[in-house]
Amino acid sequence: MTFNPHAARHDRVLIVDFGSQVTQLIARRLREAGVYCEIHPFNRVTGDFLAEFAPRAVILSGGPASVKAFESPRADESVFSSGAPVLGICYGEQTICAQLGGDVERSDHREFGRAEVEVQAESPLFAGVWTKGGRYPVWMSHGDRVNRLPPGFEPIATSKGAPFAAIQDLRRNIYGVQFHPEVAHTPDGARLLENFVRRIAGLKGDWTMAAFREEATKAIRAQVGRGRVICGLSGGVDSSVAAVLIHEAIGAQLTCVFVDTGLMREGEGEDVVRLFRDSYNIPLIHVRAEELFLGKLKGVDDPEQKRKIIGATFIDIFEREAKKIDGAEFLAQGTLYPDVIESVSFDGGPSVTIKSHHNVGGLPERMNLKLVEPLRELFKDEVRALGRELGLPDHFVGRHPFPGPGLAIRIPGEVTKEKADLLRRADAVYLDEIRKAGLYDAIWQAFAVLLPVRTVGVMGDERTYDYVLALRAVTSTDGMTADSYPFDHAFLSRCATRIINEVKGVNRVVYDVTSKPPGTIEWE
Repeated sequence: MTFNPHAARHDRVLIVDFGSQVTQLIARRLREAGVYCEIHPFNRVTGDFLAEFAPRAVILSGGPASVKAFESPRADESVFSSGAPVLGICYGEQTICAQLGGDVERSDHREFGRAEVEVQAESPLFAGVWTKGGRYPVWMSHGDRVNRLPPGFEPIATSKGAPFAAIQDLRRNIYGVQFHPEVAHTPDGARLLENFVRRIAGLKGDWTMAAFREEATKAIRAQVGRGRVICGLSGGVDSSVAAVLIHEAIGAQLTCVFVDTGLMREGEGEDVVRLFRDSYNIPLIHVRAEELFLGKLKGVDDPEQKRKIIGATFIDIFEREAKKIDGAEFLAQGTLYPDVIESVSFDGGPSVTIKSHHNVGGLPERMNLKLVEPLRELFKDEVRALGRELGLPDHFVGRHPFPGPGLAIRIPGEVTKEKADLLRRADAVYLDEIRKAGLYDAIWQAFAVLLPVRTVGVMGDERTYDYVLALRAVTSTDGMTADSYPFDHAFLSRCATRIINEVKGVNRVVYDVTSKPPGTIEWE
């Protein structure tokens, strides 16, 4: 049984995962409240597991199953006998009722999306947030509903489709909500979760990036000793923060290898080299490999094939350079907590596949290296906070997400140097306008896409036949769902005018207003 190395030093919450698509959001909300937590699949949470993990509170997530189905998921009975406060969310509430003597039924009135609850009774879960008799917006996603409470429980909120939209047993400190407090569409949800962990469970909230930095530094030193570490830099935030943290711990025992694919945004390659060599004096091998990558991509238009080619080429170059470093025993990666969660499915089936270019593939096995993954407990926003704690410049750690394959998947069809250079320039103009308008931090991700389409235009009384450029900008809290950013027409016109005037080869600009779902954020 293995837990993250810093867990024992913090008050912690166990999140029992029943397969909800938004379970990660529960953890994010708790971390935002300064509370350490971990997500584990329901079928791994046994009595022995619970005794060793020793959570101060337990949250049962939602899930796609029906408690009325044969052999549907259940929480281990030790969850309810451990004495730790319990909160069930959606399916979590239903399994609490089914397991403790209540009943759940198929409902003729399903609730999906926005709903309203009316508070029926005072509760420590609602303290300072909701009052008796008030009506409040929430987000529902359920077909079954509780129709009889177990002994000792009382209803504390109702909705049109759920007579027991929130319940409590004050004696046993067990609570349940049919709605999803973890999603942004439940406006007060984060405060309700904070009430559960801080007011009900009594956690003091000692999870800070300053504490993590200190503990992680000690853990890296203990793991590495006098060994040498190599780190593959992609130029992104995750690998950069990991490298700076490791360097703080072991200094010159770390060597970074930056493989410049030629598919980064404008100026980013130079930014990485300047940051690591000049600001942090971290040993850095800079491999300029644009020509090699573009050669491998010649004639390739399938997006998944592009990803595989880029990932494999990156690994080959990294392995070649790493072998030149004498005595390397460890490989550093910027693995994050969502990657760890996704590698274990909640029902014990095949693991979810992580994108091939996220990390450096099978290099640890190929090169007989041990892994150093100092960020594997953190979510993306926590990595940014750690980067600021380490003194990385805000413009660097606050950059919008950028895909591992880079501009290659923002050029549908074949990737060429001409297209990459054109897109890089256009993207820089677009982001410049966003920054000038003071909108950069209000947007989750913004970028340009060079379409494999040419259209007729007129410039200076001459006919043109040039590319179409699509602009994309989305708002999101987690990347799981996203809405297009509502730019005003004047802003988009200004962007289009600048791009067409300054980027030769583009004569038409369009704006993508598709949400996720049904679309994705990236085009490929």
